[in-house]
Parts: sequence; structure tokens; C-alpha cells
Amino acid sequence: MDAEQSKTAVPKVAVVTGAGSGIGRAVAVELAHAGWSVALAGRRAETLEETAALVPDGAAVVVRTDVSQPADVDALFGATVEQFGRVDLLFNNAGTFGPGGVPVEELPYEAWRHVVDTNLNGAFLCAQAAYRRMKEQKPQGGRIINNGSISAHTPRPLSVAYTATKHALTGLTKSLSLDGRPYRIAVGQIDIGNAASAMTAGMQTGALQANGEIAPEPVMDVADVARTVRHMAELPLEANVQFATVLATTMPYVGRG
Repeated sequence: MDAEQSKTAVPKVAVVTGAGSGIGRAVAVELAHAGWSVALAGRRAETLEETAALVPDGAAVVVRTDVSQPADVDALFGATVEQFGRVDLLFNNAGTFGPGGVPVEELPYEAWRHVVDTNLNGAFLCAQAAYRRMKEQKPQGGRIINNGSISAHTPRPLSVAYTATKHALTGLTKSLSLDGRPYRIAVGQIDIGNAASAMTAGMQTGALQANGEIAPEPVMDVADVARTVRHMAELPLEANVQFATVLATTMPYVGRG
């Protein structure tokens, strides 16, 4: 490898949360086929094993993880380092929408708390664990990419818990990005709109709009999101995509409402 190649060599060990389906699975597969070793984290071991079957032999380790539980998160990063030696990338992807279509005044506190624990507390715990590893490892540094959402900018109707946590993720991203500078830890966020997944399955038949109407919405291939994450991940640590928005081109976002 010559000096120029050495300067641009990509990191190779990633942790992907929510890797058992949808965006997490697509990103994990994209990274693995690009030569990364990937720790697959999620609450259901069987779906993680399905993801692992889609990548080259030896490229993945499956770690059943509830990101809202500190002990699970510690075990995830411990297993990653034991298997692969370091952590170069965290794709903080695990999340839940919570109960859909529930008015604010009727949303049970338990449902609110579950969304906050998964989307916000889980993202913090994983980022904290990654940060500790990246700060201490040699060579020092790494990258964290948080999965925000169009809802980090503009809410859908009846989505108070999801929208609040996604707005909070933007603050988490900014703060982690600033605090990571001395340690070569680059932190960015990808805000995704209408990627085809189980979470968006109903949108093509009809989604509630701000004016009260039900209207179908376009979706995009989740592989397009995965390629965007890979681009962000493979930048040298001297460069960072702070915020990226990737969305179905004609979805009702610009001018939503």
C-alpha cells in the first residue's frame, strides 16, 4: 500500500444496531460486502442470524442486544472487541415508532417511555460505549452515525414520542460531534424519509397527512440508504458528513402540511 492509499484506507469494524431487519439489515449487508467486519445487534437473535446469512463467512458476529439496557450494551461492545479487536464505526439505528395514531392525551406513559428508552436512551448508551472504545484504542478514533429521520425536522400527525426522540437525537449528534473532536471521533446523522421497510409498509396504501386526509406516499429502496451510510462511513476521519437527508424524491416532506 502506498502513502496515498494509506491516507485514505477505510476503517473495517462496525457495530450496527437494529440489524435484524429493514435499514439496519441493509446497512450491515452493504458494509460486510464492502469488506467490513460487522457486529449485528438487535433484540431477536433469529432475525440477526438471517442477516448474518446474507454476508460473507466470518464477516459478522451476532449479539442479542436490548439497547435500552446498559448491561446489554456493554456486552455488545465487549463481544465486538473480543471478536474483531476494535470498533471503527457505530451505526446507531435501533428505534421504534411506538403506537401509531394515538392522540397525545391518550398516549400511555409506558408507551412514551418505551420509545424514549429505545430511540434516545439506547442511542446514548451505544454512543457512550463506542466513544469509550474509540478514545482508548490504537489507532485512536472512529465514527458514529445516528439514524435520525425526517421527523427530526418535521413531525407526522400523532407521533409525539417518535418526533420528540428524533429531535433529541439531533442534539445528541451535535454534542457528540463536538466532544469527539480531540479524540478523532467523527459523529454525523442521516435523516431518512420513506425507505421501504416493515415500518413504512403501510405508506404506499395510505398515510395520515397533516390536513387529516389519508394519502399514499412513495417509498425508496432501502439499498439507497445503505449506500449513503457506507459513503459516510468510509470517509477519512478528517472529513465528516454532519447531516445528510435521503428520501423518496416525491414524498410530502418539503412543504409537508
